Order: sequence, then C-alpha cells, then structure tokens
Amino acid sequence: MRPLRMGAHALLIELGSAEEVEALHAELLRRRGAGTLPAVRDIVPAARTVLLDGLDRPGALAEEMAHWDVPPLTAADGPEVSIPVRYDGPDLAEVASLWGVAPADIPGIVSGTAFRVAFCGFAPGFGYLTGLPARFRLPRRATPRTAVPAGTLALAGEFAGVYPRSSPGGWQLIGSTDTALWDPSREPAALFSPGTRVRFINTGAAR
Repeated sequence: MRPLRMGAHALLIELGSAEEVEALHAELLRRRGAGTLPAVRDIVPAARTVLLDGLDRPGALAEEMAHWDVPPLTAADGPEVSIPVRYDGPDLAEVASLWGVAPADIPGIVSGTAFRVAFCGFAPGFGYLTGLPARFRLPRRATPRTAVPAGTLALAGEFAGVYPRSSPGGWQLIGSTDTALWDPSREPAALFSPGTRVRFINTGAAR
C-alpha cells in the first residue's frame, strides 16, 4: 500500500492487485460506517488505486494507514445480484478456442465463477468485474467494434463486464442479458457498485 499526496486534500493509494483494491475499499467503507475514518467526500476505487478526496489532513491519514491490517474479502462479503444471460455472443467460439474448451463449456465456466464489482467507469452503470481464474484471462480484440449492443456480456484481461448501453468496445463478446444495468428512474440508477457480488445465470435460451 503506497499513499501519494494529490494536492491539498486528497490521497491516491497505490496497490498491487485488484483484490487488494477491493479489500482496501471495503475496509475504508467499514471504517467510515463505524465513524473511525476522518471525514472524506469521495472514495473512488480503480484497477490498482483508491482515491480519497476531501480530506482535511491527508498526510495524517497516510501515516495512520501504514499501520492498518486490511483483511482480504471473503466470498460472502457484499450484496449479491444475479444476471440471467444467454450465451449467444459473436466471440463465443473464439473465446472457447483461446480457453481450450468447447463453446458449450463456457456457460458453465462463467456461471460457476463468483464475480465481484472491483470498480465502475467507462460508462454510467458499467462495472469492472473480477473473479476469473488467471488461466481464463483474455486479450482485447485486435480491432474494436464500433458498436456493441446494450446488455452484452464481455470479457477482457482479468475483467468481465456488461455494456449498459450501446457503445464502441474491444472486449470479447460472449452473451447478452435483458437486465438493465443503468436506469435513471431507479434508485440507485446503477445496478452495480464496488463490492457487489455478481452471479451470471445461464438461461439456456436463444435470442
């Protein structure tokens, strides 16, 4: 854990992995809920960092955090949502080849994986989900698509994600869902938030 001062009122905490980011983010929320964290306006996790903004004394918190014992998350930590998925993506065969499995095996692999939202970004409602074993990590496509349909389940690198709206994208597309990831009329509008556990349920139905 490496804290870096960012101006007069912020700290950027550098970490070694997405799992460490998730654990520190959960610990910060826990301490804020318990009233033991100094007042902070925003806590923003990313792939390898956590930003704390709006601190009165960021230097003092950095010194304090050096003595923290941050426990790793357990499989049961955080709320859980289930997303029904049709495994009908155009890259299904290519992903199966890269993984060295049959296309019919992909639903079982993905549906059997316990994902967690590590951080959000790219578009409103988009969550970067960790949990894929290292051997299933994938390269982005050499040529990104100009338009990926809303509700598409995709994989790239160590992450999985569901496109909340149609947008360009270079991830490997393996399935689709009718679940709304972003709904401005809903509270909260985003279905995913950092720390949420996600299960993809194979509907077995074609589009």
